[in-house]
Amino acid sequence: MLIQALLKSNTERNIPMAGNIKSILAVLMIALFFVACKSGKNNPGYEFMPDMYRSAAVKTYRVSNFFKDSLSAREPVVGTIPRGINNYFPYPNTNEGYLAAGAELKNPIPLTDSVLEKGKQLFLINCKHCHGEKGDGKGTLRVKGDPFPVPSYFDAVHLALKEGNMFFSITYGKNLMGEHAYLLTQEERWELVHYIQHLQKPYLEEQNKSASSN
Repeated sequence: MLIQALLKSNTERNIPMAGNIKSILAVLMIALFFVACKSGKNNPGYEFMPDMYRSAAVKTYRVSNFFKDSLSAREPVVGTIPRGINNYFPYPNTNEGYLAAGAELKNPIPLTDSVLEKGKQLFLINCKHCHGEKGDGKGTLRVKGDPFPVPSYFDAVHLALKEGNMFFSITYGKNLMGEHAYLLTQEERWELVHYIQHLQKPYLEEQNKSASSN
């Protein structure tokens, strides 16, 4: 009705056809604008180019024809760091990396009572079952006659370990011990190193006393 009235008005005013077309397009655009802006629970309005901002979701583990391996669940890009987590570790999981970490890495977290308490709780959760509550290698998973027994933190080899070696071993794992980088943040691993050194402290003092007396 609005368009008919507009055409009649333009005809009466002797407006050429080109003007009629422009007027009709203007009316349609205005009408379309108001229709698109109309919203409600059952009528969200029209969406222009929805693919530009509403991507088609792929259901998890559904076969995908887009990738050659047909897997829709993709692994993160190599080197991806999760938001809010700093797990960057520049030392490779090699013997050279282990030695370099021991020579260069220093614990960045100041030693305090609260840090020791956090380290203790982490130790009881993650280490006690193998290394024992005291760190003597007599945990509940210790098997008699095991050709690869859990070592004690208090033998000569482990007392000589530097904090960087400990952090490296917790990060990547060592021998039969699995990696803990996916279980503990860097801060938690350093807190754990503090607690292990706390357990070693009396043995180191005794070792140094014996060495000085000789």
